Amino acid sequence: MRKTLALYGLTLALFFLSGAHSAKITFTNNCPRTIWPGTLTSDQKPQLPNTGFVLASKASLTLDVQAPWKGRFWARTRCTTNSGKFTCETADCSTGQVACNGNGAIPPASLVEINIAANRGMDFYDVSLVDGSSLPVSVATRGRHR
Repeated sequence: MRKTLALYGLTLALFFLSGAHSAKITFTNNCPRTIWPGTLTSDQKPQLPNTGFVLASKASLTLDVQAPWKGRFWARTRCTTNSGKFTCETADCSTGQVACNGNGAIPPASLVEINIAANRGMDFYDVSLVDGSSLPVSVATRGRHR
């Protein structure tokens, strides 16, 4: 099964193999400027090895995710180190670093939430604006379904 999640300026592509116990999530920055995606794993599971990173315009980065996995992604914008620590104007995670290290986004933040193989092997995702909206977000799926 293959799914694609598209955030305005940020595309997340999820690649699953039927019966697989892992997934590859590829982030692609479609914005004309740099963004800093953040990640947060839910349910007291270990965080992904990369909890925040920089993506230049048109750049991509792939993360391997072991199933089952539940978490969220968001894009931070207008980030700097002018104050001596890393900060972002939108969706900052307040670590003072590029990595979010278990911290979530400070609202407003448009979120994509994903459950991989969480319920009898089924995968779920949604767009959440419960924390406000920092960027327009859309989600689309494609591929083979079980």
